[in-house]
Amino acid sequence: MLRKLRWTVSIGLVIVVLAYGLISFLITQGLTKADRNPQEDHPSNHGLAFEDVQFLPRGGGPLLSGWYIAGDPSKPNVIFVHGLGSKRSGDKAVGIAAGLVRRGYSALLFDLRGHGDSADGKISGGLFERLDVLGAFDYLRDHSVPSDRIGVLGFSMGAGTTVLAAGEEPALRAVVLDSPYAAARSFVSHEAARKTVFPEWLTPIFVPTSELMAATIYGISLSAMVPEEAVQRIDYPVLVIHGAADTRIPLSNGMRVHAAAHPGSELWLVPGVDHVDAFIDYPVEYIERVDRYFHGRLTVDQAPLQRRLVIPAIL
Repeated sequence: MLRKLRWTVSIGLVIVVLAYGLISFLITQGLTKADRNPQEDHPSNHGLAFEDVQFLPRGGGPLLSGWYIAGDPSKPNVIFVHGLGSKRSGDKAVGIAAGLVRRGYSALLFDLRGHGDSADGKISGGLFERLDVLGAFDYLRDHSVPSDRIGVLGFSMGAGTTVLAAGEEPALRAVVLDSPYAAARSFVSHEAARKTVFPEWLTPIFVPTSELMAATIYGISLSAMVPEEAVQRIDYPVLVIHGAADTRIPLSNGMRVHAAAHPGSELWLVPGVDHVDAFIDYPVEYIERVDRYFHGRLTVDQAPLQRRLVIPAIL
């Protein structure tokens, strides 16, 4: 009887260990794979002239595809960086671009590796994707756009990725972070809870093994993806936008990134708004805030703005 009990316990432990390893592996895979979905918007839907563009990540890698929408050459250029499982037209990015282009901006919207119309490549939750963002920056520089007129607007994982990229590129002088994650470990936990049947309070127990698997199998270091630390390497104020009702990346993440950022950084806590939905619920204020930040950070020709402000007192 005792021997049978020992065998039963042993088999039970083996099953638990195997299940734990399998779940940890599935969580790791979730970080490195994304569904490809059709583009959900297009510049032509907003009456915008555009150019199809392609470029490589910094240092080489999968070919990335995007749209370049040209505006006033004296105004800022904004690079848009989407989130995990999204694409260049996701999160109402084309609508935001249209709002900025109407103010003279130029916009570069592109698909990260393994997303949208870009070539396959290792998806890492931000570590490798930061090179895609730097490739977009290099593309604009190679096409004679001064670095002091280039800013980045990142969403969700793309916001975390933007922090990592800006932290190692001192020539990049302006970033807006819409719903950033503070650390990859917490991001993985939330994603695991969202994609599996396990409650959020349980998923952290799988993270250590998932982290080991990510490093061993895919060469991904979660410890290298901590935007609340990387933002400290950015020596200028940033703009953080986060919905107070965010159910995918909780508000505390944006608050942590803002708290660690350069003094003078702005935090817009958007009441009642879920994940990256600030523009949907507050489109006018969103464009105003983003425009004000980029206009204050980037070099622009002031003459058109001055002419726009000189309005007769009596019409």
